[in-house]
Amino acid sequence: MARGVRIFDTTLRDGEQTPRVAFSPAQKAEIAAALDSLGVDAIEAGFPVVSAGEHEAVSAIAAAGLRADVYGLARSTRRDVDAIVDAGLSCVHTFIATSAIHARDKLGMSEEAILGAAIDAVEYAKSRGLDVEFSAEDATRSDRAYLRRVYSAAAGAGADRVNIPDTTGYSTPEHMAGLVREVSEAAGVPVSVHCHNDFGLATANTLAGIAAGAASAHVTVNGIGERAGNASLEEVVTALEFLDPEATGAGGHPRSGPRGVTRVRTRRIYDVSRLVSRMARVQVQHNKAIVGENAFGHESGIHTHGIVKNPLTYESLDPRLVGRKRWFAAGKHAGTHGVERTLSEYGLSPSASELAAILERVKGLGDSGANVSDMQVVTMAAEAMGREPPRRMVRLRELDVSTSAGQTPHAYVKLAIGDADHGATASGVGPVDASLAAIQEIVGGIYETRIADYAINAVSGGSDALCEVTVKVEDARGNAARARSVGEDIVVTSVQAVIDGINEIALRRGAERAAAPRRAGRAARRRPHA
Repeated sequence: MARGVRIFDTTLRDGEQTPRVAFSPAQKAEIAAALDSLGVDAIEAGFPVVSAGEHEAVSAIAAAGLRADVYGLARSTRRDVDAIVDAGLSCVHTFIATSAIHARDKLGMSEEAILGAAIDAVEYAKSRGLDVEFSAEDATRSDRAYLRRVYSAAAGAGADRVNIPDTTGYSTPEHMAGLVREVSEAAGVPVSVHCHNDFGLATANTLAGIAAGAASAHVTVNGIGERAGNASLEEVVTALEFLDPEATGAGGHPRSGPRGVTRVRTRRIYDVSRLVSRMARVQVQHNKAIVGENAFGHESGIHTHGIVKNPLTYESLDPRLVGRKRWFAAGKHAGTHGVERTLSEYGLSPSASELAAILERVKGLGDSGANVSDMQVVTMAAEAMGREPPRRMVRLRELDVSTSAGQTPHAYVKLAIGDADHGATASGVGPVDASLAAIQEIVGGIYETRIADYAINAVSGGSDALCEVTVKVEDARGNAARARSVGEDIVVTSVQAVIDGINEIALRRGAERAAAPRRAGRAARRRPHA
């Protein structure tokens, strides 16, 4: 595998072109800082010529003193290049389309006119002191001989790098590899690849391009972007750093640390993924590689048995290397080992017969089509073991929501936490947001929790439909709880789901506190006497 691969992140430019996604200047600045801390080599901050707000956002990032190179996008016009300089940038990514369909139906330009515009833009950008990366838009559908001419001319005009955009996701790994070799020979400067995911091949095409000699990969966090998105940072980087199938096939094991192919700090990947998801308001699909909710989740009894014995049986990547934790789900496919491991996290150690009874109830609930939460498993265990059911440390006492047209919604929430009542008022973009903000104000300082994920679905039709709310609640210690509630009122149902998640966190933390003296005692007994 190649070493020293340059990671060019375009979340703030191509990622922001995701339908219905728009970042404010403040959000762009926060994401840029997170990307810089993550260790990407280049950040495409935006397209400064398109609006005053975009110019402001790009200028702020340019002035932020980031370690990464900060780029702005520019068409092959002097006006666009001037906007790059005016924004305080020192790097430009300039482009012009080269495919016949774009030349004829979009640009209305001849091949020679396109070639001349590309050369002029690169020469002008260099005359303004800019580092230049040149792209032939829709390269993978362009005539190969003409494409070689364009890239050769751009390099001759002074381009520091040339980029191959698979603009419509039309390439295959074999095609991309061949194109990289051709362009590298024609241009004689470092080559980048920029792959879209229309056929689900963006990551594969990117890796094939790098294997063929590309020095740089254009990526976005969570793979966001136009249509089906772009090559995702988390997939490309983790593949470069950790995939080693030849060693594994020869009896080796998954890597215990990154190769150092990139400069990305892989343990920060998940935090950046969540930041971008929250600010873009684009939920990451649960089965998304690396950063999806289920990427390191296990339910099947066969799998959990293997994982408990040795995680390498069913994991090719240690979740901690990308900032994740593995977790076990209870359901119809669950087995003894997974349920036992879940209960151990709550300080419960049922006997073999008790565990069998608990598992039977879990499977029965799963067979009915229900999602089984940890709290339900713990409650079943308490009943099977003849114990009192777990106490709900957080209970809803009062919920009062005020909203009307043209006014900001407000919510007052009173919670009983232990034996004391706590109340708070908060505003939000809607009644649900206001209610959850009030809960966060109450419990944030007590349990250090935050709502990491929220989803709602209608489970019946009509205006009186039942709604199903699913949430993920996390605390500062890395504990995570997944809770679900069904009801007629979206606000009450949302509040109840979040409270259930907080109670699960509280229960787990109580088990951790109870286990701490036992661990300390065992450690003391193991220490040799003087």
